[in-house]
Amino acid sequence: MAVSTRLLLAILFSAFLLSAANAYREYPVQQGQHGQRSIPLTQAQQCRLQRLTGSQPSQRIESEGGYTELWDENEEQFQCVGVAPMRSRGLISVINPGCAETFQSQTFQAGRMTGEERGQSRGNDQHQKVHRIRQGDVVAIPAGAAHWCYNDGEEELVAVSINDLNHRSNQLDQNFRAFYLAGGVQEISGRQIGVGKQSTQKFQNIFRAFNTELMAEAFNIPVEIVRKMQEEQNERGLIINVREGMSMIRADEEEEEFEGRSQRGQQWWAEVTGNGLEENICTMKIRTNMDTQRQADIYSRQAGKIKHVNRQKLPILRDMDMSASKGTLYPNALMSPHWSVNGHSIIYVQRGDAQVQVVDHTGQQVMNDRVNQGEMFVVPQYYASTVKAGQNGFEFAVFRTSSQPMNSQLAGYTSVIRAMPIEVLTNAYQISPNEAQRLKMNRGGESFLLSPQRKSF
Repeated sequence: MAVSTRLLLAILFSAFLLSAANAYREYPVQQGQHGQRSIPLTQAQQCRLQRLTGSQPSQRIESEGGYTELWDENEEQFQCVGVAPMRSRGLISVINPGCAETFQSQTFQAGRMTGEERGQSRGNDQHQKVHRIRQGDVVAIPAGAAHWCYNDGEEELVAVSINDLNHRSNQLDQNFRAFYLAGGVQEISGRQIGVGKQSTQKFQNIFRAFNTELMAEAFNIPVEIVRKMQEEQNERGLIINVREGMSMIRADEEEEEFEGRSQRGQQWWAEVTGNGLEENICTMKIRTNMDTQRQADIYSRQAGKIKHVNRQKLPILRDMDMSASKGTLYPNALMSPHWSVNGHSIIYVQRGDAQVQVVDHTGQQVMNDRVNQGEMFVVPQYYASTVKAGQNGFEFAVFRTSSQPMNSQLAGYTSVIRAMPIEVLTNAYQISPNEAQRLKMNRGGESFLLSPQRKSF
């Protein structure tokens, strides 16, 4: 169990997590025009990158139920955009503080039972909602919420987590922090590739540091139970195997039962608190699916498809100020050269490969590499980039540090070049009007995804 903020994207039995809990703002958040946030740049956001490249995890934590891999948060490109990536190997539940337990599951009673109780081996367990995650799901976990994840399927579940260190909910420094309520590992360290700089992480059960008697009093339980909670279990790691299957109620299987109970619980909670919390945190939708072809936001029969999840589709992202996209480029297809108007982009390669070029605001090329499956790279705000898929296509996930991201394209039907008068182009590039016309119009109705025209990049 961990406490953080995450956005989960499950694709082909893989999951991508994006977190916004560990963050720092140099100045208070202010309201700009149209109610949008106006946030001064922090030191971490002032990017002075000379080189971008595809990055692999630098640390690996083995656990009895899988493993966790960490990218080096001190790597220059991650420092620039203020994120700390992770990747680890269902069901998911988010425990929001102050929300009522609106689910009841049958569970086995443990410990000693009286003669009257022996005939009843089951009892009712109240808990917050358990969500079924499926292929293509995006799940958002708000700041300060504990969560757990259980893989009850027969396939591996891979989770990639992006922790936003610049979100306003964090008032600490730019270092990634996460604590666990169970499990843990010994201190791990890894050397940043190409830089003589060590990064160190600790993931420990926080109950271990508390006084046993004090915890027993706080929970009103025997000290023996607290000692079991505090036992050092570093050999089990952060991911454990479930000895006996778990059968808690899931929303998709008991939806009708949940709706009645949930509404009663929400009504009771509203009467008790009267603060509207149940309308925001407790009942807010935290997941949506990105794997539906018919609902793609951008589709080209020759080039590929992209689906976006922003604050309109998943309102909880408004507070997290993050968003995600899942995209597929067909073999040799091209993504129009473009730049992000209002946020950084963190791209994770799920399948295939692609040639990526990135140019900074000074006109210097900072990336010209082929990226492959499992790698991650960053494109900062106002850095222009383009991607050309390899022979096997290119499947990717993009995490953005804006809940309503905007791109400005250089080529295609909706590009800035298409919007300019021919006379401007002829004088700017010293080309003929006919050449300017071709520059503007040769992509026809194609927009962000461009069909292949040349065999080489």
